[in-house]
Amino acid sequence: MLATVTVLASLGVIAWLIYRAARRKAIKAHMVAYAVACVTGVFTLAYFLSMDIPQLIKIVVSIFLGIALIVIAAFLQRRQPSKQ
Repeated sequence: MLATVTVLASLGVIAWLIYRAARRKAIKAHMVAYAVACVTGVFTLAYFLSMDIPQLIKIVVSIFLGIALIVIAAFLQRRQPSKQ
């Protein structure tokens, strides 16, 4: 049932974009990016909800580890003097 709701929600977003285009309203790049982000979030949520708990914990820990490594890399890159 969760997969059905996910597919219907993504089809609804696509239909909304087509409706806006047919009504000749402006479809800007940020709207398309927002729609893609919403569809991706719905599919990700459906995927996580269909998992067993130990696998979900591993994925959440790896996501937070990735965030921590990105923050550390950005911090170290900001500390280095730029060569101009």
